[in-house]
Amino acid sequence: MMGHLGFIKRATQDRRGVSATEFGLIAPTFIMLLLGVFDLGYNVYARAILDGAVQKAGRDSALETGTSAVNTLDAKVTENLGPIATGADFTYERRNYRDFAKVGLPEDFEDKNSNGVRDAGECFTDENGNGTWDADLGKDGVGGARDVVLYTVRMNYDRKFPLYNLIGMSGRATIASATVLRNQPYGDQASETKEVICT
Repeated sequence: MMGHLGFIKRATQDRRGVSATEFGLIAPTFIMLLLGVFDLGYNVYARAILDGAVQKAGRDSALETGTSAVNTLDAKVTENLGPIATGADFTYERRNYRDFAKVGLPEDFEDKNSNGVRDAGECFTDENGNGTWDADLGKDGVGGARDVVLYTVRMNYDRKFPLYNLIGMSGRATIASATVLRNQPYGDQASETKEVICT
């Protein structure tokens, strides 16, 4: 009996191998945390580069020559991201408005039943001339002189660190950047056409 007690006493006082055991318990959590920090840092860096590229392309497209160079400007955004954009998919969207106050707004409508939703039969003001009510009254494209353009770029890419795959989430991420600029006054702004439609 005394032999067993002596062994237990010696085993509880022996500190050899404790560091390896503690490291084995802590390492997975530490590595996950480290991968998360790296992924967040990469995401912030990629967003900063994308923001700068979108701002530059937006300013260039506001010039009179910008309307004919849209594809070139979009390609420049991708080029500016360099190796960050390897394997990434880009989507580019330009919507134009008459002035800054209308960016992203829906077309006005007469809400007869006060439910906050445009229902069939309620009259609306067709500001973009497409004959249907839209939740965003902007027109596609860069517009003309003095028009306000909302330029949005989305980048969908494979995450560089396998953190999300390890926890069963998607290995793809999307970041977006947008800028709103008024086209240069290289001509007169097109006349505004509004039609009230009741369908």
